[in-house]
Amino acid sequence: MSVESANESVTEPVSADRFAREGLAVLHRLTESARADVGAAATLIADCVREDGVVQAFGTGHSQAMVLELAGRAGGFVPTNRIQMADLVLFGGDHPSGLDDPLLEREPGIAVRLYELAAPRPQDLFVVISNSGVNNVIVEMALHAKERGHRLLALTSLAHTHSVPATHPSGKKLADLADVVLDNAAPRGDALLELPGGGAICALSTLTGVMLVQMTVAEAAAQLLASGDHPPVYVSANVPGGFESNLGLEQRYAGRIRRTAS
Repeated sequence: MSVESANESVTEPVSADRFAREGLAVLHRLTESARADVGAAATLIADCVREDGVVQAFGTGHSQAMVLELAGRAGGFVPTNRIQMADLVLFGGDHPSGLDDPLLEREPGIAVRLYELAAPRPQDLFVVISNSGVNNVIVEMALHAKERGHRLLALTSLAHTHSVPATHPSGKKLADLADVVLDNAAPRGDALLELPGGGAICALSTLTGVMLVQMTVAEAAAQLLASGDHPPVYVSANVPGGFESNLGLEQRYAGRIRRTAS
């Protein structure tokens, strides 16, 4: 038997049980290792809410899942806004066909346009989410937000971002620019389970990213309560009175948060 065959024979096969076990192990380690960073991230959000700010959340690709976890969902904070590439069409007047361009995220100036369409106020906090932390529009958004004086929270994979070169002309990566970085503990390339003969399967960053987002939301709420401030949070629109209650809370941030159909 060859060395390669011997190695493959002792490698545990890919399975649902293996992903569950290894994924839960990463989550367990993460909940311990990320405590200090979660506390610092929560302070950014709590301070933003106290200062009548809005949490401006931005990500592309599958990172939008974490944006949706943070912005405009039941059990989350009301003063949150989702910035997305589709804003170029919905609010910027661009033709929808522009969103078909797979290289749109690399085009200079896109993040600046998205920022201007969101029209954030100085006290708004930016949360920028990217597993790699190097894609052009992500770094451009982070740079622009910092240049405009906003505090910046990043959610990224440090393992991935440290293993790839910077691609933005500034030479910066998302993690280089943030006031606080939440490391989602995903491996380079995101997939957790190696396949025999090469490659890997089962992305991890959504699982760990959701945990970090909700830990941060919980801690931010705890900090607000500790200072005597009641957290402005959404009720599910699918319980009696929920929709009406949410509309009342949203009035305080009229014109600053968008709630389009997803």
